[in-house]
Amino acid sequence: MSFPFVPNPSPVSAQERAGRLVDPGFGRVFTDHMATLRWSEAAGWHDGRICARAPFQIDPASAVLHYAQEIFEGLKAYRLDDGALALFRPEQNARRFQRSARRLAMPELPEDLFLQSIEALVRADADWVPGQEGGSLYLRPFLIASEVFLGVKPASEYLYVVLASSAGSYWKGGARAISLWVSHDYTRAAPGGTGEAKCGGNYATSLVAQQEAIRRGCDQVVFLDAGERRWIEELGGMNIFFVFADGTIRTPPLAGTILPGITRDSILALARAEGLRVEEEPYAIADWRADAESGRLTESFACGTAAVVTPIGRVAGPDYGFTVGTGATGQVTQHFLDRLTAIQRGRAPDAHGWVQRIG
Repeated sequence: MSFPFVPNPSPVSAQERAGRLVDPGFGRVFTDHMATLRWSEAAGWHDGRICARAPFQIDPASAVLHYAQEIFEGLKAYRLDDGALALFRPEQNARRFQRSARRLAMPELPEDLFLQSIEALVRADADWVPGQEGGSLYLRPFLIASEVFLGVKPASEYLYVVLASSAGSYWKGGARAISLWVSHDYTRAAPGGTGEAKCGGNYATSLVAQQEAIRRGCDQVVFLDAGERRWIEELGGMNIFFVFADGTIRTPPLAGTILPGITRDSILALARAEGLRVEEEPYAIADWRADAESGRLTESFACGTAAVVTPIGRVAGPDYGFTVGTGATGQVTQHFLDRLTAIQRGRAPDAHGWVQRIG
């Protein structure tokens, strides 16, 4: 199967596009085209194309609107110094997309179709990749249940779409240390739930806790486990790492309740290749506080596709607060941010074969 290109009959002019790319921010500037593909029990995957990005009609009885059968992914295309475009570990996004589909009883998109749709869309809208330092083309593949039916069952029809959005550097002026609110009232996921799937429901349920974090003067929320409200799990949309004075790096184990982040996995691989001691072990909120106050813990950082690596400077809870290290970006945090971004942009050796050039 291929994704034939059907050009947008009214593309944004080159002048207007250039104006939008001066400061695109994140998630607000969209390109001229999108990829689409359909699935049905009768025909399987079919009708793939790259076409004009435009609203699509959806019946009010479509299953996704009632039973939330929806999954998505997030990855970026980068312009290398030689002008070529490249993706970072896109096959891992394809495989996670399959696992998410399996958990929500949706059809699993073959890896080759996922990659074809991404590459075809990037080639079609290559001019939308910002030229400034830190610019990229953010890609959002998603799959929704499109069957018109109100019964509670897996849908028999689905729509797959890939959007492309021009993105600038996530942090203007460089990465800054963020503050976290520890939620003791709300949890993100429980064993047996959808925590390891990338589905919209996980993010919807995190929003009330994120609102609380903002009211408390913090940037982001960090969740504890659902059973004991003791063990640190992850932020609303990022995994978390801890750096100790003895050089050990720790991150919570996945165990079914934490999203298996591709940036997380990349940091673990880089750290192990450097000979660092790496632990995927539970870490309690009480220990985080005690270790930060004693100096045993020197840094914490969050990671994800959008911001790559983000330092954590301050942590607060209902009746406590503490500073991590100096409260600013630590050396280990900065090291992994620099290493990952250099590999992603082709400025450092890619020993793992992670960067996939788009022909």
